[in-house]
Amino acid sequence: MTLSQTPDNWRKSSRSSNQTNCVEVGRVNDGAAVRDTKDRSAGYFTTTGQQWAAFIDAVKNQRFD
Repeated sequence: MTLSQTPDNWRKSSRSSNQTNCVEVGRVNDGAAVRDTKDRSAGYFTTTGQQWAAFIDAVKNQRFD
């Protein structure tokens, strides 16, 4: 699968308010792109939709706590 090279619709959590130690998530074809809010010029990484869903599931189920 080839992911889009140009993520769009970047957003960060509404819970982060005005903090800068966050990540932003953008959409790519069937997946997500993630970048550091403080250093957007550093680039981003991409995931497939399946990888992103597994990550979100792990966060929701507190597997990283």
